[in-house]
Amino acid sequence: MADAVDAVIALWRHERPDLEDKLWPAEVIGRVQRLSRILDRKLKEFNAKHDLESWEFDVLTTLRRSGEADGLTPGALLKAAMVTSGAITNRIDRMETKGLVERVRDSDDRRSVKIRLTGKGRQVVDEVFVLHLENEADLLPDLKPAQWAELIGGLRLLLEHFGDTSLE
Repeated sequence: MADAVDAVIALWRHERPDLEDKLWPAEVIGRVQRLSRILDRKLKEFNAKHDLESWEFDVLTTLRRSGEADGLTPGALLKAAMVTSGAITNRIDRMETKGLVERVRDSDDRRSVKIRLTGKGRQVVDEVFVLHLENEADLLPDLKPAQWAELIGGLRLLLEHFGDTSLE
């Protein structure tokens, strides 16, 4: 079965047969780019069904998986979210208005503030994360464990190649 990238590559092969052996990077990157756009759209639709923006889901899951009952500093959230400091402040403000997070003074340093989940925020993330995992599984084809392991390994190699080896 052919995909949209195969159609693009076939056009290039027809127009530039001299590049036949050099088209393979376009096959890889084209598929990664198309998958990214498709998955972003599907995940945005899923989050909207739960009255969440994708970035809100990211903040909720970052706070939840951190295991820090006291929360995280805005700087730590900033690193995880990969946005500007102004954007993270705005996002925290909006989530605080929705009752999902709260700002609390650091017990060790009263000048410092941490962001933590509210009871409502924890309930939302615990409920939605399970549904999120089910949704992600539904988005993917039915492959054998060995096929998933091979795909995961290949994707990991690509991320390592670009230096994406930590959350920072």
